[in-house]
Amino acid sequence: MSTTTAPVISAWTAISPFGPDRVCFAEGVRSRRVATAPPDPDRWSRVPEAMAGTVPGFEPREYLGNKGTRAMNRVSGLTVVAAKNLLADLEVPPGAARDDIGFVLGTTTGSAQSMMNLTRASLTGDKPDHVEPAAVPGCVMNCAAGQAAIWHGLKGPNATIAAGRTTGLQALDYSRRLLRAGRAARVLCGAAEEYSPARSWVEHHRRGGPAARAMGEGCAMFLVEPADQVPAGRTVLATLAGSDSRVCLDGYLPGAITAAVRSMLTRAGVGAHRVWAATGGDFLDTNGNAVESAVLRELFGDEVVDRVPDSGLIGDTSSATALFQLAAVLSVAEGAGRGDRDHAVVTAVDDDGSVACALFELGGSR
Repeated sequence: MSTTTAPVISAWTAISPFGPDRVCFAEGVRSRRVATAPPDPDRWSRVPEAMAGTVPGFEPREYLGNKGTRAMNRVSGLTVVAAKNLLADLEVPPGAARDDIGFVLGTTTGSAQSMMNLTRASLTGDKPDHVEPAAVPGCVMNCAAGQAAIWHGLKGPNATIAAGRTTGLQALDYSRRLLRAGRAARVLCGAAEEYSPARSWVEHHRRGGPAARAMGEGCAMFLVEPADQVPAGRTVLATLAGSDSRVCLDGYLPGAITAAVRSMLTRAGVGAHRVWAATGGDFLDTNGNAVESAVLRELFGDEVVDRVPDSGLIGDTSSATALFQLAAVLSVAEGAGRGDRDHAVVTAVDDDGSVACALFELGGSR
């Protein structure tokens, strides 16, 4: 049964370099604590960068037990644990019927480390087919989403979205369409990236040298559901009030970002004076200019942009950046006085020229 009511976010969680849950993330954001550090040489050998943002002591088996985790890669582990935490917060008991819960996950490639390991094994083994069979599923981009659905019995639609740094906002829009079409009653929507030597070296060579900021990892996840289906006792944290995406064709990214944000605000009927916070992934162009931040400051002013710290606190989380920024907005907004400024803008920009933005009415519709 389709629905036309606005999608809302009524719960969220995050496993990040700040710690294993939402509370740790919110405290880290509010204190503006930098969570990057030199990689542990005993755990992370042969990585090109001097600093990294990793989830402290994270190993899938430590959070999920030994059963079913022997061949689980890091990005799948982060995703499964985040989904476990969110379902626990919703008090959905293990084994409960979850046929109506969809799952949408954003990621860049899944696990680059799993892909590299399998490729190496196929080249160095006695024969090309002498590889560990259990390692093969981990090389598929939608492995993490599939693992989460199987682990938690989520039988609704299952999708993996890959759209560079705009992935998180595209995943939210995909979740909205699932709800509108009646494909799911509610959706767990998240984005995840792992830290690994393979991902570090891929980024190192893709950028032609050291990254502008440390690599980070983690998973941010949100419960998205129709506004008229939120049960009693669950608070609406934000309403998805608008979105826009486009591709910069003329090479002038500031113009594309400005056009996308202004178009979104116009369609939503929301003036810039009502935006309480505006945040992005702090995208830098090839000359090191903070293009994204500069546009947001021009549109909304320094106070609005500085209200929420940028994603550099936990490192570059690639496709998960936008959803971590949304989690940061909700962390800062909790208990904060906002007056007539009741909206937040989250933007995402990729170096391939893709641009996306989303508008959230904080605290739900009024």
